[in-house]
Amino acid sequence: MSWKKFFTGEPMPDKNDPKYRERYEREVEAGRKFANASGISWLSTQLQNWGQNHKALVLLPVLAFVTFCFLSNLINLVQDYKRSEVNKAVAVERVDSALRVRSASHN
Repeated sequence: MSWKKFFTGEPMPDKNDPKYRERYEREVEAGRKFANASGISWLSTQLQNWGQNHKALVLLPVLAFVTFCFLSNLINLVQDYKRSEVNKAVAVERVDSALRVRSASHN
C-alpha cells in the first residue's frame, strides 16, 4: 500500500462492483473457513438457539444492566445536586479560596 493511499484512503469497495467482486468473495470465504476452524460458527449457532429457546433469560440481564445504569446515574445526579447546595460559591470565589489555601501552604 502506498503512503498516499494510507493517508488519503480509498473509497469503500462495493461488493457488487466487478472490480472488487473476486476480492470480496475471497475474503468472505476466508472468514467462513476461520469461523469453522476455530469453532466460532458452532458456538454462535448454539448461543443463538439457546437465546431463541430462553428469550426471558436473555432479556433479563440486559434490562437489569440498563436499569442499573439508569439508577446509578440518577443517584449520582441527586448526590451532586445536594453537594452543590452546600457549596454555593461562584467560580471566582472558589478560585480565590483555592489560591489562598495554596499560598498559605507555601509560606
